[in-house]
Amino acid sequence: MDKDAFRHWSRRAADWGADYRETLRDKPVRAQTAPGAIAAKIPETPPEAAEPMEAIFADFERDIVPGMTHWQHPGFFAYFPANAAPASVVAEYLVSAMAANCLLWQASPAATELETKVLDWLRQSLGLPEGFAGVIQDSASTATLAAVLTMRERALGWAGNQQGLAGQKPVRVYSSKEVHTSIDRAIWIAGIGQDNLVRIPTVGPSRAMDATALDAAIEADKAAGLLPAGIIACVGGTSVGASDDIAAVAAVARKHDLYLHVDAAWAGSAMICPEYRPIWAGVEEADSIVFNPHKWLGAQFDCSAHFLKDPDSLVRTLAIQPEYLKTHGADGIINYSEWSVPLGRRFRALKLWFLIRAYGLEGLRQRIRNHVLWAQELASRLDAEPDFEIVTPPYLSLFSFRYTPQGATDLDALNERLIQTINDDGRIYLTQTRVDGAYVIRFQAGQFDTRAEDIAAAFDVITELARSL
Repeated sequence: MDKDAFRHWSRRAADWGADYRETLRDKPVRAQTAPGAIAAKIPETPPEAAEPMEAIFADFERDIVPGMTHWQHPGFFAYFPANAAPASVVAEYLVSAMAANCLLWQASPAATELETKVLDWLRQSLGLPEGFAGVIQDSASTATLAAVLTMRERALGWAGNQQGLAGQKPVRVYSSKEVHTSIDRAIWIAGIGQDNLVRIPTVGPSRAMDATALDAAIEADKAAGLLPAGIIACVGGTSVGASDDIAAVAAVARKHDLYLHVDAAWAGSAMICPEYRPIWAGVEEADSIVFNPHKWLGAQFDCSAHFLKDPDSLVRTLAIQPEYLKTHGADGIINYSEWSVPLGRRFRALKLWFLIRAYGLEGLRQRIRNHVLWAQELASRLDAEPDFEIVTPPYLSLFSFRYTPQGATDLDALNERLIQTINDDGRIYLTQTRVDGAYVIRFQAGQFDTRAEDIAAAFDVITELARSL
């Protein structure tokens, strides 16, 4: 591809992206294809000769797009949002064009220095105190793995990486059952083992970790000769928004000198709104915190903000400095690859910089406030219907409900049929979870361009299709 063709197809792709956004409301939210249907359209063998871009682009539109679930659709109310605000997309065009690997300061000084500044912008936006330093990880899963590795090394006196875990006391980590499964994976990958992830009971409507039970579990493990290392608390759990009492958990962590990591992957974005910060009161006592701007804030995947009270502990856990990665003649610089599990790093800070400047904090706050208000209004409307039940009340913009018509005997099966019918219909997209064993339907408002009328339309779709079963 020569420079003229590159210019042409770059413009074509940008125009396609703009047209795609404009026509999303005309598309079903979830891909309406059967398993294997897309693969059947792809040749079994790669081409030996170059093919024209016109043909490739046409195949993309004809064969690939129909098999995509449209995460930027205003009717996307499933999982959590994975937003890509237009200003952020423009930044990613530029990042892709430069194609820099920003593993070290000297590999792209602007990428490192912008990351430092933009993460401090985010720190201020969340109301976190000075002293927290930030780094962009690819996902909350990676940030949590880094935290687990750090708490493991800290508990083992920094001997785990060198000596391995054989012969060491079993390392113990504590969380509730409401945390994301990425915590389980981090425990596996860190070599700690599933049996050493201690699940603490939850209490109250927020399904918070019982701090008294947490303290008792740590005391019991110490008495048994085990090695408590850290606690993972959650703010806005994936299932129904469970949130721990961070201040109470932090007090237990301080008592036992344990590392405290707070996973606020989705809900953390809402903390740019001061009125929501009581949800994570005490978070300044944490050793590390993660939230995903690529969920609710508008920066497209991947972009996870990881804040640390003591970055030196993380660097001590992860950094390896062979001669070919040293930066000579520059003291005091940051090499963010030493703060991450991967060595290679994308220039993720640029989309945050574009995003925050293009919309302003107040513009981003208003979107989040709207989503919270509209979800609460929808929950109230469903609750007023005699054949619907709100199972978990709105936590920010997330709640769960069930269809409970009089005379129905198997509500789990009925609600499973309902969600399948809704998603096959295509106007909105929802996902499910279980609450105390019961099958329930989740609703979360968070797509960047969702409007009040989109939420109102969701009520019509849900009630219409439920009563058609």
